[in-house]
Amino acid sequence: MTVARKPVTRRRSSAGVSKPKRRTKDREGSEQAALILWLFGQKMRGVPVGALFDAIYHPPNGGLRNPKEAARFKRQGVKAGVSDLVIRQARGGWHGLYIEFKATPPHHAALSESQHEWLEGSEYEGYCAVLARGFEETKAVLIEYASWPRTQVLGPVCQLQAGTEWRKA
Repeated sequence: MTVARKPVTRRRSSAGVSKPKRRTKDREGSEQAALILWLFGQKMRGVPVGALFDAIYHPPNGGLRNPKEAARFKRQGVKAGVSDLVIRQARGGWHGLYIEFKATPPHHAALSESQHEWLEGSEYEGYCAVLARGFEETKAVLIEYASWPRTQVLGPVCQLQAGTEWRKA
């Protein structure tokens, strides 16, 4: 997996001499990408946790954007605080799993108020919600979650009348 590098920009010092600007490392993004690669490897090996690979996704809510694009995304439903990783597989009595992923300490960021509220609201709505710091802790979360039995729906489920039927060929 190749990560695009930012070009080095130059800034002027007080003496007028330009020095290279220090690149910020996206440790969280790098660790999260490594985690997804690990999960894919587990799927290829047939390890039980690998079953989560097809059910995991990352909502593109974060990142730096120009103001026009940020406003467009907000109109489309991007919300502050939405967790980094979502597992749409119901296990252990929960509807699914929300993971707020942070880099391994000491490089981790604090949990923001909006992230805390999203985790709290997700748990209230029947989702397992967790803060995981770093690659190893998140691996442990996924392994444990994958070990839980699938959540079963007891009784009939409601069917929406609105919307377009997609189940028919």
